[in-house]
Amino acid sequence: METPIDMIPRRSKLDSIMANLRNFPPFRVSREALIVVSLFLVAIVGYIDYLTGYERPLLLFYLLPISLAAWFGGFLTGLGIAVVSIAVSMVSDVAAGIPALGFWNAGMAFVSYALFAGMLSKLRTLVGELDRRVQERTAALQREVVERQRLDQEIAQVADRERRRLGQDLHDRLGQHLTGTALAAQVLKDKLATRSAPEVTEAEKLVRYVEEGIDLTRNLARGFFSLELEADGLGVALEGLAENISERFAINCIFHGEEPIPVRDSAVATQLYRIAQEAATNAAKHAAAENIDIRVTADGSELTLAIIDDGVGFPDKVSDSKGLGLRLMRHGAALIGAALSVQRNGRSGTTATCKIRIPNHSESSFAI
Repeated sequence: METPIDMIPRRSKLDSIMANLRNFPPFRVSREALIVVSLFLVAIVGYIDYLTGYERPLLLFYLLPISLAAWFGGFLTGLGIAVVSIAVSMVSDVAAGIPALGFWNAGMAFVSYALFAGMLSKLRTLVGELDRRVQERTAALQREVVERQRLDQEIAQVADRERRRLGQDLHDRLGQHLTGTALAAQVLKDKLATRSAPEVTEAEKLVRYVEEGIDLTRNLARGFFSLELEADGLGVALEGLAENISERFAINCIFHGEEPIPVRDSAVATQLYRIAQEAATNAAKHAAAENIDIRVTADGSELTLAIIDDGVGFPDKVSDSKGLGLRLMRHGAALIGAALSVQRNGRSGTTATCKIRIPNHSESSFAI
């Protein structure tokens, strides 16, 4: 049974909905329109109060216009609508033939309305302050995310530059030094052979060891030093990677992919190459794989890079403190907004999959 080990999710639909809600313009109404609407509601409640003839139960319904006025217009606006509500209530009772409320009852109703308007206005103020703080915190988090993305890009550029520099040093300095050493050892072996010295065998071993060191240095330099990929050079680079893995580890590594691969960003192409390089190298070095397939497929707006091997298989549990290669693959996928998963391939072998969205021809020309 395949067990997914790691997954970097894409931005969820809920995040998009919340972002759209935050960008939705807030509801605003002018004070004049608010007063007109509130007075209209007071008139409706007063007319119903007149028709029903009830004395006190409808006092509760005057809270609706008072609430609107206090919430959107502030305490003073709500207090004014409360005064109007008391007056309309008394007028409707008199018109319906009901004895008017006493000043004590009217005063109690006014105090209740005033307290309600005050609490509602204070609640509105607190909600506005909370909303302001949330917006400020959201803006700060967005700035931090942008800054972190910028730093991640800079770190990736520095890492690639140092990688190329190290590969160049291995090739130009250490490689040339070992080549000179091999020539000197070959000259020494020839001189000893001319004299028929018994040390000729040891000299041959020395020459062989130095030549093996040259080959190892070249392989290391080839792994470290790779030119920055052009957007349309990913297929060629992956094919070269398969040939390098096959030659370096004496295994069967094959690349299967479409030509041309629909990637229009050199940074994305470089990170996909790094992920494939890390996965294939780990499979050959640590998983004892004999066959490795590097596949690139495009399905609509999604590009999939898969590295499949027949090695010992990925462990069910991986310690977070180990697995530098896996962390590098995660980081590379996160830089380009891709989804990375590494899972067992049945009873043996591992499948590393990296999926990234690619724009359609109908979409804008932004690179992935």
